[in-house]
Amino acid sequence: MLFQDQAGFPAGAHWYRGNLHSHTVNSDGKLTPAESAALYRAHGYHFLCLSEHDRYTDYRGELDREDFIILPGLEASANLLAGYEDHSRVRTHHMHGILGTGEMQAGAPLKFSHGQFLQPSVYFETWDGAGTAQQLADFLRKHGCLVTYNHPVWSRIEPADILTLEGIWALEIYNYNTVNESGTGADTTYWDLILRSGRQIFAFASDDNHNEGQFDDSCGGWIQAAAPSLTHDSIINSLLAGSFYSSSGPEITGWGIKNDHAFVDCSACERVNFICGGYINAGGTMISPTRDGLKHAGFALSGSETYVRAECIDYQGKTAWTNAIFLKKA
Repeated sequence: MLFQDQAGFPAGAHWYRGNLHSHTVNSDGKLTPAESAALYRAHGYHFLCLSEHDRYTDYRGELDREDFIILPGLEASANLLAGYEDHSRVRTHHMHGILGTGEMQAGAPLKFSHGQFLQPSVYFETWDGAGTAQQLADFLRKHGCLVTYNHPVWSRIEPADILTLEGIWALEIYNYNTVNESGTGADTTYWDLILRSGRQIFAFASDDNHNEGQFDDSCGGWIQAAAPSLTHDSIINSLLAGSFYSSSGPEITGWGIKNDHAFVDCSACERVNFICGGYINAGGTMISPTRDGLKHAGFALSGSETYVRAECIDYQGKTAWTNAIFLKKA
């Protein structure tokens, strides 16, 4: 036996659908918080983060229901402008601070208050991209938040700006808004670059919905969290543990490492990619021989892989992504 068996999801957990990236009239969205919550509840979602630009909000008291909860948070930013006269954005860091567990909040030296505005950092012509991102991440963590890095391709950042970031919980690898806006919302390259360095970072799909009506930007990218119950701490703990998958369409019901094989169980898909860290040509793709699609796929590990993650792609090109499992020698 080469590797230890590992389960991708906890046994006996319930599944909850959520969107971690959304905007309302409190920043540049068109829906009120109540309208946005109603929209997502109507589409079968269980939790929603209202992540306004540079403004923290907490609508749990108004919008939480038995079958739906709000995750308080914000999308903080730092901007590099072209020059002192030309204020065109050249690069930007957009990072979520999502309110952590009660334990994280109790241990945090700082606290956000409802409606609190954060003045974005602004730089002209040049900046220390990695240092600026780290300062922003550290600031959000000091407020008891778990931190994401959002839409790196749309933000025009360089790999060096984020590859050494510490304290980042997850990278946004699918952003439905920017996919439909400009084709710059889907990317796993930055994710694999970080994973190849040996550092675990999770990944999530989201909407970044503004509901402006120019194109569809709601209910197109989400996560499915495996958690014991629909409470704030239960959902956040499942996120911190990586007990979730991301999707723009397909479902994943099982995933893990067993008997030196990576495997995934999913809704009918045209292909399944097993993306691995290791030598060139590590990993492999399974393609359905019929239009019935694959509902189970397995991949034999050679022993040289460092991590493995799965992508399940249906006949419409929609994808579901597992998080990465770092392999442990038997």
